[in-house]
Amino acid sequence: MKVDLNADAGESYGAFAYGHDREIFPLVTSANLACGFHGGSPGRILEAVRLAKAHGVAVGAHPGFPDLVGFGRREMALSPEEVYADVLYQIGALSAFLKAEGLPLHHVKPHGALYLKACKDRETARAIALAVKAFDPGLPLVVLPGTVYEEEARKAGLRVVLEAFPERAYLRNGQLAPRSMPGSWITDPEEAARRALRMVLEGKVEALDGGEVEVRADTLCIHGDNPNAPEVARAVREALEQAGVEVRAF
Repeated sequence: MKVDLNADAGESYGAFAYGHDREIFPLVTSANLACGFHGGSPGRILEAVRLAKAHGVAVGAHPGFPDLVGFGRREMALSPEEVYADVLYQIGALSAFLKAEGLPLHHVKPHGALYLKACKDRETARAIALAVKAFDPGLPLVVLPGTVYEEEARKAGLRVVLEAFPERAYLRNGQLAPRSMPGSWITDPEEAARRALRMVLEGKVEALDGGEVEVRADTLCIHGDNPNAPEVARAVREALEQAGVEVRAF
């Protein structure tokens, strides 16, 4: 049994530092790097790419809404054409840095509100999938299982990578609990590790609003901007490896 451990990273921009890239990169197997819209700036993107290269971490693009002020976590009323263009633009930006450093682009995973909107809005999901396909039809797209986002990615003929979140709470309907809901974040590293094991070994996790949710996971996400993200990532990885699960990039 194997699973990837990914982190959202490279989200610092200019003089502003966010996340724990230096501490978390030695612990994960893939990273989703911001591309300048919700976070990241040219110098910071290059820094993150070089750090990932030094630690042998597979690099994916993490395109988001054009919303630095809101860190890409506010939904925007963009047309499908705008979403397509924005995603294509951001993939291209990161690809330039990867090419300069001799690294391949490993995958694409949208960020924050763009990711969540794609899970419920078919037109947004289709625009993302078509942008990825236009750039490289062989490029994997990370999705939340059981959503219209997964459906549109499969319709586009893309390789689909299913994602789960051990440090985020789920609702009974399979969606992530809104960040505004009490208990939506799992801050205890040991609890996150326990949930990660259930996700991988049993395909299930408890729901915040009662009952259990079925989970399919090719990759587990650790949000790099969490205050204790390195501790969570370390606990999750150690628990998986102790259970005999191979942690490696998909």
